[in-house]
Amino acid sequence: MAGCGRSLDSPCTLALLVGFQFAFVLYFSLGGFKGLVSVLVHTTEPEFDYSRPHDVYTNLSHLGVPPPPPRNSGTGPPATGPPLKDCQIPSPLLVGPVSVHLSSPLSLEEIRQRNPLVLPGGRYRPPDCEPRHHTAIVVPYRNRQTHLRALLYHLHPFLQRQQIHYSIYIVQQWGNSTFNRAKLLNVGVREALRDEDWSCIFLHDVDLLPENDHNTYTCHKQFPTHLSVAMDKFRYRLPYPQYFGGVSAVTPDQYMKMNGFPNQYWGWGGEDDDIAARVRLSGMKIVRPPVAIGHYKMIKHKGDRGNEQNPRRFDLLKRTRLNWRSDGLNSLTYELLSKELQPLYTNLTVNIGEDPHVPQGKAMSYPRRRSRQTKNEHGTANI
Repeated sequence: MAGCGRSLDSPCTLALLVGFQFAFVLYFSLGGFKGLVSVLVHTTEPEFDYSRPHDVYTNLSHLGVPPPPPRNSGTGPPATGPPLKDCQIPSPLLVGPVSVHLSSPLSLEEIRQRNPLVLPGGRYRPPDCEPRHHTAIVVPYRNRQTHLRALLYHLHPFLQRQQIHYSIYIVQQWGNSTFNRAKLLNVGVREALRDEDWSCIFLHDVDLLPENDHNTYTCHKQFPTHLSVAMDKFRYRLPYPQYFGGVSAVTPDQYMKMNGFPNQYWGWGGEDDDIAARVRLSGMKIVRPPVAIGHYKMIKHKGDRGNEQNPRRFDLLKRTRLNWRSDGLNSLTYELLSKELQPLYTNLTVNIGEDPHVPQGKAMSYPRRRSRQTKNEHGTANI
């Protein structure tokens, strides 16, 4: 202690000054208090090396083929083989980070050839094990052919490695009225559940491609899940705590409990914040995968004609608490103009009406076709 005087030139004083300077630089280089805590406190967040991604078609040759059925030696119903074993959790085919091609150079036929086990309608079931998860992917869509090809090229092998039973639904808005993403999602959910008793429904933008196949396309049993938590658009950070845009997942019961999406959001913006509020208002919460897993790349594009910013979105959000029980699945009306089982997806072309705030004559008129909506005595939409 003899060397520690009160002079500024003393060794202890100089050491303290240097220590404070080092701590100051470290504090700001780590992004402030939260960054410092993340270094000092142990975290269970998984680590992945995104600088060395695998090809998205890695391991597809290991998917296997279904076992041949046993021979039927006599008359009567055909013999059946032993039941398949349940698929492993996690799937042994997962590789982690995968490379992303933001614009697919392949045609739809070439993509189909690279995914020979995908059935018409974009359906897939693991051939050599019994899937534990059954997921419908619903994509609102209009005039994005390049984005659609990129999504199909990327998503099919991504999901097959996860060994889930799935189908991809493209919900195409007919005409040139203002785009209504939320209402298209409501339609897609309704029509998908007409096909099959899906246990999980993914609400998926056409321009988002997942970068890590450990981000499994399955649902949380209790709460809605937001999966695109780390998009390159936002520098792989969540833009704000209640953000629910991009890619999310719900069980049918969860979707019904929140009354689905609102139908009144014509144009860009607002509907994701509305449904995030619906999650809370219906007594649930939003869950998310770790940031290290929920990586997505967005295909860059210019603003779409007919999908300009919704000038009413803030006024609508103010009324969510009052309107969420009456505006949603229970007030959904639409016309299913066509349903086509394409080789890589099920295409639903729908008339969802026109933006009531656009002057008449500026939007294309729609042919009248069969309606998919009626109401029961409780006011709930049936189909």
